[in-house]
Amino acid sequence: MEDVLDVYARAYDPKRPQVCFDEKSMQLIAETRQPLPSKPGQLERFDYEYQRNGTANLFLFFQPLLGWRHVRVTDRRTKIDFAECMRYLVDDLFPAAETIVIVLDNLNTHTPASLYEAFEPHEAKRILDRLEFHYTPKHGSWLNMVEIEIGVLSEQCLDRRIPDKATLESEVAAWEGSRNEQRATVNWQFSTADARLKLKRLYPLIS
Repeated sequence: MEDVLDVYARAYDPKRPQVCFDEKSMQLIAETRQPLPSKPGQLERFDYEYQRNGTANLFLFFQPLLGWRHVRVTDRRTKIDFAECMRYLVDDLFPAAETIVIVLDNLNTHTPASLYEAFEPHEAKRILDRLEFHYTPKHGSWLNMVEIEIGVLSEQCLDRRIPDKATLESEVAAWEGSRNEQRATVNWQFSTADARLKLKRLYPLIS
C-alpha cells in the first residue's frame, strides 16, 4: 500500500510519467423496439425487452498529474490483450519516456509473464525495460486512482444501452475528448501518513 502512495507523492516528470491502469467489462445491449421520445413532463421511455450482443472490454490509461486519460476498446481482456496494451503504452502513448511508472491491481493477467506469452523474448524484454510496475495490495484496488475515473466513465457514458462495439468506441472517444479538454483529474488526499493512522489495524504489531 505504501509503495503506491509513495508513487502518488512523486512530482511530475515527463521522462517518468505515472499512469494508472485498469479494465472494465461492458455488456452490449440493443433495443428491440424504438424508444418513445421524451416530451414535457415525461422522460424518454425504453421497452423492458432488449437484445444481448455479447460483451466488450475497456482498458483505461489515466495520468492524474496531467488530467489525461485514454480508453482502448477490445473484444477481450486476456493476457495477450494486456501485453498489447503495454506495448501500446510504451510505443504509442509515451514513446519519449525513459520509464513509465504504472499502477495496477493484482489481476492474474497483469504480469510480466503475459508479455512473454504474447511476444518473442527480446520484444517482451524491450517493453518491460520501459515499465516500472507498482501493484495495489490484495483487496486494495481502491488505491488505484483509475478506479475513480472508471466510476466517472460509468456514470457519464456507460449508463445506458449501447448496442455494439463501434457505438461504444464512438461514445467513449467523445467522453474521453471532453474529459481531457477539461483536464479533469482526481484530488487524491490519502497519504502514507494517513494510512499509518487510519489503517493501523492492518500493520503488524511489533512488541
